[in-house]
Amino acid sequence: MIVSGGENVYSVEVENALAKHPAVASCAVIGVPDEEWGERVHAVVVLAPASAALTGEELRAHVKEHIAGYKAPRTVEFVDALPLSGAGKVAQARAARPVLVRGGPRRLLTRAAAAGARTYLRLPGSA
Repeated sequence: MIVSGGENVYSVEVENALAKHPAVASCAVIGVPDEEWGERVHAVVVLAPASAALTGEELRAHVKEHIAGYKAPRTVEFVDALPLSGAGKVAQARAARPVLVRGGPRRLLTRAAAAGARTYLRLPGSA
């Protein structure tokens, strides 16, 4: 569960809304630290093969059609693959474990993002 601005947001509810988009092959929703809200909803998304380019804003709009707007991911990260457990399910704990990338500005990436992210999440105060 993600607590954003005092509101409870359940990852599975957001993941189900994201999964309804035809361009989404799989996804994981996690809470990331936010100075203003405590945590914010962050989606890690794998696009379906041969799907058209999709933006985070398009996904946010799609989610808002299915669930309350405050539950929509504020940030979206596109990756080539998500880590899977032995049972073939998305291993959210591994997808959410931060990895600090050395060199250049300090960036916080999930392990999935480090494996091939197209976008990334910057640490507060980084260049």
